[in-house]
Amino acid sequence: MNKTVLLTAGGTGGHLFPAQALASELGRRGWVVELATDERADKYGTAFPAREVHIIASETIRGRNPISLAKTALSLFRGTLQARSVIKSLKPDVVAGFGGYPTFPPMFAARMTGTPSILHEANGVMGRANKMLAKGVTAIATSVPLQNLPADLASKQVETGNPVRDAVLEAASQPYAAPEAEGEFKLLVFGGSQGARFFSDLLPAAVELLPDNLRSRLSIVQQCRPEDMGRVQDVYKRLGISADCASFFQDMPRRIADAHLVLCRSGASSVSELSVLGRPSILVPLPGAIDQDQAANAKVLEQAGGAWPIRQAELSPERLAAEITKLMNAPDKLQEAAANALKVAKPDAVSRLADLVEQVAKGKGERP
Repeated sequence: MNKTVLLTAGGTGGHLFPAQALASELGRRGWVVELATDERADKYGTAFPAREVHIIASETIRGRNPISLAKTALSLFRGTLQARSVIKSLKPDVVAGFGGYPTFPPMFAARMTGTPSILHEANGVMGRANKMLAKGVTAIATSVPLQNLPADLASKQVETGNPVRDAVLEAASQPYAAPEAEGEFKLLVFGGSQGARFFSDLLPAAVELLPDNLRSRLSIVQQCRPEDMGRVQDVYKRLGISADCASFFQDMPRRIADAHLVLCRSGASSVSELSVLGRPSILVPLPGAIDQDQAANAKVLEQAGGAWPIRQAELSPERLAAEITKLMNAPDKLQEAAANALKVAKPDAVSRLADLVEQVAKGKGERP
């Protein structure tokens, strides 16, 4: 009889893409895959290889207002009951969580029902929510070794890497080709749900400051929020720059592979995909995060020599224009960074994580 896994992840690409990679791998191994997430997953749903997608009620904590806290608690309680019902019905061999607040109800329900579980921590530091969930799981899969964990959590840690989607592994066969002198320079810009507005404000102003001979070489692919699309496109059109702007790119792995330089946030999935694809990048960690997880992620590529992180507070249009100018005039430096990014890649992460899932299922809750 086929084994069943219930995957659970927040409804953003950073959480869903590693879960999607694991779903594909377990599917190839004969597992039945089900997904528990929230309504934001709709735009990814057609690509997610699950037998069924279960929409579970959840909510994040928004401030200290008593009414807001009560609504959050009620939503999480309702979601936990829903998730418990799903688990009771499916009787999965393992529940695997990939972060985001929709993960909380299914992972807590797994603990309530005694179902073996794995929590995947994609970032270089473990967030507070995952630390709470980690106490009740069988194993903690990590992208990199996590430091300063309590002893009870450190004993559960298994380094697997951060899984990347099949489309990323396919695109990784395309070697990096440095830009030719005076030739086209392909710049890819994306920011996810918490960066697109910043880059829409920053990049057009920076491009306007470039010398004419560099600006004429630019070919830009940029993720924009729908409400920012018109003004960004108007600037590029006025400057005579070839630009492809969209709110979401279904073929992002190919877009990254085609780029000479990537400008983006340093979420765990972005950093993992940049390393597996071997592409140089300017990384702008999301500011204000309590755990500073994106700064930790960026540091991995920076230490390898594969990226140039810049704090958002330090990244003015003038600074960005100077960085782009420097790199457009240094194709050898871009080529070297691309090769360095590959050195920290873990293309076998999905296989290692699938092995861990099977170990936990085989042990029926015992630590692998």
